[in-house]
Amino acid sequence: MTARKRKQKQQKVKCLVWDLDDTLWDGVVLEGDEPLPFATAVKALHTLDRRGILHAVASRGEHHIAAGHLAAQGLDDLFTVLEVSWGAKSAAVERIAAELNIGIDTVAFVDNDAVERAEVAAALPDVRCYAADAVAELDTYEEFTPEFVTDESAQRRRLYRTERRRKEAETGHSGPPAEFLASLDLVLTVRRATETDLARAHELTVRTHQLNTTGRTFDLEELRRLCADPGHEVIVASLEDRFGSYGTIGLAVTALRDGATVLELLLMSCRVMSRGAGAVLIDHIVAESLAAGRRPVAEFVPTDVNRQMLVTLRFSGFSVVEDTGGRVTLAIDPERPPPARKHPVRVVTA
Repeated sequence: MTARKRKQKQQKVKCLVWDLDDTLWDGVVLEGDEPLPFATAVKALHTLDRRGILHAVASRGEHHIAAGHLAAQGLDDLFTVLEVSWGAKSAAVERIAAELNIGIDTVAFVDNDAVERAEVAAALPDVRCYAADAVAELDTYEEFTPEFVTDESAQRRRLYRTERRRKEAETGHSGPPAEFLASLDLVLTVRRATETDLARAHELTVRTHQLNTTGRTFDLEELRRLCADPGHEVIVASLEDRFGSYGTIGLAVTALRDGATVLELLLMSCRVMSRGAGAVLIDHIVAESLAAGRRPVAEFVPTDVNRQMLVTLRFSGFSVVEDTGGRVTLAIDPERPPPARKHPVRVVTA
């Protein structure tokens, strides 16, 4: 059964995984062919790339031969991950999702072979599978059409490729992890959101699930209203290091009420989970709140995947003051503020 016919929650696709032979190009490389890519496939690659949708490969064959032919066709730069081997394609798709740190339900797979599609669909029912003859119309499907295409989403492939260089450097580092983090020269820039930030802020709320304290999403009008409301602050955070920019990776919405700064939403991109940026942003908000004579309060709404954010709040000095089961309220006592922590990230306000 194809993805178009399956009834399931329609997350937007973040990565399209491609078979190569007779799907991306017309022929089989290992049989001595020098196949040209299908024009419809090339068009789909570029169209979806501009929308911020990543491309990866899960194909049978020899890695160096497939990679060489992609390069010869000028397509290698469009792919973020190459999984070319003789194993099950479902396993390759899982590895791709893990490497990109995205949910398996945001991955799609295209292959000319119905047996291969059936294998992936059976092993990974949340992955949407498409026949190769559907490639020409993928850009018309809702799941491949993000609500907004921001300047940053159009750069997503480059951000992930930069992240690969970071990972290669980290793998080659022989010292302790903390030493490597310190070597990155991480800088978190925190600023009040402006009109130009709203599309990216909205995108973060709908794309980020694991590192979201309340699971809330905001549309553009809601964010615009919150920015204009003197009783609220909408804060965005971007991160960069010696390799380059991670882009805008964090969003916080705070309410000023009853002598407290209430953190109604905090979310961080999964791409920076290992950098500790969430803890740094929380510490910044707490310090600003205490300096203004306000009690730091945070709301947490548990979901199936966001427990890590509760742990982060607790390690930041927040204590539970109310737990209704469906909502947890945490706070810091201004009379007993948490001790300052050392982070490998320097904060800059703009």
